[in-house]
Amino acid sequence: MSKTYRIAIIGCGGIANGKHMPSLNKLKNVEMVAFCDIISEKAQEAAAKYGKEDARVYEDYREVLKDSSIDIVHVCTPNDSHAEITIAALEAGKHVMSEKPMAKTAADARRMVEAAKRTGKKLTVGYNNRFRGDSQHLHQLCSEGELGEIYFAKAHAIRRRAVPTWGVFLDEEKQGGGPLIDIGTHALDLTMWMMNNYEPKVVLGTSYHKLSQRENAANAWGPWDPSKFTVEDSAFGMITMKNGATIILESSWALNTLEVDEAKCTLSGTEGGADMKGGLRINGEKHSRLYTTEVELNAGGVAFYDGETESAPDLEMRLWIQAIENDTDPVVTPEQACVVSEILEAIYESAKTGKAVYFD
Repeated sequence: MSKTYRIAIIGCGGIANGKHMPSLNKLKNVEMVAFCDIISEKAQEAAAKYGKEDARVYEDYREVLKDSSIDIVHVCTPNDSHAEITIAALEAGKHVMSEKPMAKTAADARRMVEAAKRTGKKLTVGYNNRFRGDSQHLHQLCSEGELGEIYFAKAHAIRRRAVPTWGVFLDEEKQGGGPLIDIGTHALDLTMWMMNNYEPKVVLGTSYHKLSQRENAANAWGPWDPSKFTVEDSAFGMITMKNGATIILESSWALNTLEVDEAKCTLSGTEGGADMKGGLRINGEKHSRLYTTEVELNAGGVAFYDGETESAPDLEMRLWIQAIENDTDPVVTPEQACVVSEILEAIYESAKTGKAVYFD
């Protein structure tokens, strides 16, 4: 019979409630048995909604890790604690899914990779946009060589006015940055996954605080407090890879633009191109003519029925548990996520110094 995996949720805030717990709750071979949050009421609410009858509630993650019956830990805390909790959980013999970005710093991300190797436990990072229908289909095309060698790409993470005003999003000490590390990380991960290219050579970056100090600003979640807006409002990077490929990364929470795209990529290869603008489009040249194909991603095909579909979070959690069950690599490997963190940090460093950052 299949093993039932016992899971602990550390951090019972927005991402845990919005993605992890609802999707884990649909799986038959897992049970959430421990809930931890520094605000005990959040952990209690999560336990009441998603936990087993005897689920336990904690305020200190160290107490959670003492329970030898727990198989898997999901780390859904602010960025600055990802590494500390993840490494402790791995060393306690647990498999770990950490929310994105992997860590606040590249050094911490590398420590996490080393801990996973040392302990032999599985580690993955919550880059859930890989699991969307368009992402899955495009990755298949790229893997099969449909686009040829992808040598130019754009990673899009642009919001016009959508600054998250809750939690610690505006706190540089807790988060390590603003839109670049929050949503730019998704776009960069998605782009590099499509390219299957994780060897950066040099990075040049810029970041801006141009709109963050405006009072009563228009914003999706209401005006932000300028005195608390300590992170950038936009950041941009150019990454040259060792094989000569170029990636342009664009990220913003507040930018005067009508070109709004988030967690999307544009790819240009020797045999074709692709983008996620208003759906998934493939372009190229055949028989001396240019073509553009719009991919139909609906599972249906008959009136009034869209077919059976699995949401990105549901697929993410199912494949993660399957990787543990089958002892295979997770879809998002820690080594891949670590390179994303290293590039993001290089963009911040380049923006601060005005100089390019070279990788060994």
